[in-house]
Amino acid sequence: MKKTRLWASLLALAFVGSCQNNDEIMDASAKQLEVHDKIVNVTHDGRPFSTGNSTSVNGKFVSGPGGGVMMQGFYWDVPAGGNWWNTVNSKLTDWSNAGISAVWLPPASKAQNGAYSMGYDPTDYYDFGNYNQNGSVETRFGSKAELEALITKAHAENMQVYADIVINHNSGGQSQANPFTGTNTWTDFSGVASGKFQRTYNDFYKNSYGNNDEGAFGGFPDLCHANPYVKSWLWEREDSVGKYYKNVMKFDGWRFDYVKGFGPWVVNTWNSNIGGFSVGELWDSNVNTLEWWANNANSSVFDFAAYYKMDEAFDNGNLNALNDDMMWKRNPYKAVTFVANHDTDVIYNKMPAYAYILTHEGYPTIFYRDYEEWLNKERLNNLIWIHNNKATGTTSILYTDNDEYIARRNGYNGNPGLVVYINSSSNWQERWIQTNWSNQQIKDFTGSSSWHPTTQGDKWVKIQCAPKSYSVWSLNQ
Repeated sequence: MKKTRLWASLLALAFVGSCQNNDEIMDASAKQLEVHDKIVNVTHDGRPFSTGNSTSVNGKFVSGPGGGVMMQGFYWDVPAGGNWWNTVNSKLTDWSNAGISAVWLPPASKAQNGAYSMGYDPTDYYDFGNYNQNGSVETRFGSKAELEALITKAHAENMQVYADIVINHNSGGQSQANPFTGTNTWTDFSGVASGKFQRTYNDFYKNSYGNNDEGAFGGFPDLCHANPYVKSWLWEREDSVGKYYKNVMKFDGWRFDYVKGFGPWVVNTWNSNIGGFSVGELWDSNVNTLEWWANNANSSVFDFAAYYKMDEAFDNGNLNALNDDMMWKRNPYKAVTFVANHDTDVIYNKMPAYAYILTHEGYPTIFYRDYEEWLNKERLNNLIWIHNNKATGTTSILYTDNDEYIARRNGYNGNPGLVVYINSSSNWQERWIQTNWSNQQIKDFTGSSSWHPTTQGDKWVKIQCAPKSYSVWSLNQ
């Protein structure tokens, strides 16, 4: 959830209704609007990198040894006007071709600010742009039919679709006398247009179930998950919110907003009743807290620990920070890694950060604006291909100092793995490192280095990396 702009905008409503080669050294630390246009296409078969053109007959995502990559299919304040679902729909084939396995969509149901809302102030969970409510029929993103067409197209491309679920708070209710506060509160949702999950004051804290749960957000009515009526409508009934999203709308998974606001048992119970992939937005850099939540929620969690360590490493000249603890190191199967999202975009030097998450363990996420607007798409497609085809096995950190970081993916089930070399200095660097491979020729799959060294019998080899860049090495096959 947008912790600053959303709150400010809704309070204003007053709750009323790298790849470089030796000759072309690109500055990977350029800010978002710089476009790197000097890219060498070494091959067109996916090695060393995909250019974004389809490399398969049907142009559909096919899972590789390293798994897939999630696309965050929106950013804060995407254009209003009801065309966003169509915009995303038009990009799905290219994303699938590039190796994107899933797309995360913004909150899809009608919210208080109607056609202008980003969805994080939900009013009616069953209005996907098909009821005249809160000043509009369509949501900011479009109509229910357009959303359904997007999901159908994604599934045809072998991609999954994840819904952003906001169940900490609601907004857009009518005023009513509340005996638990002794005042009027905006908690009357008995008139929602869908007629489903009607709510009144006892469905929000404070109420007969207590004064509060783990946390409230921005003064919005705080939904009470302890109330059996609320639990029934969220995940138990056959027409519950979760089952409607999954069985009718055909969503495949969930991104839970602001999970600091309720206990991890809520997500755990949702997952037990509904199923599908899930990830929680627990905005906390403490890896112990992230691991605790993920285990108790039976869910993945965004790796904010890695996020802030990458900022320290790539923006503040301390690659040693990558030695520190992160969620993906604790449990890569429950860690969703990212470089930016709709809420936070603090990492300035993004390409090495993407090289990091797309070569390491965890489930990497690409931010829409980084991919479509701000960074070089061919370089990102190269890293996506490397992730899907080479990033296998456990991780061993081989070398770090302030300017250099080298790590090895140890390979799995016949896949050779890789070695990633990140260099933040202003000079070419070379290092002897131990690989997974004995007496084998290797190459840099980014195309940055022209070396094709052969590993020694003891698996040692010298590799190199261009200034302010990265290289990724694996068997030349």
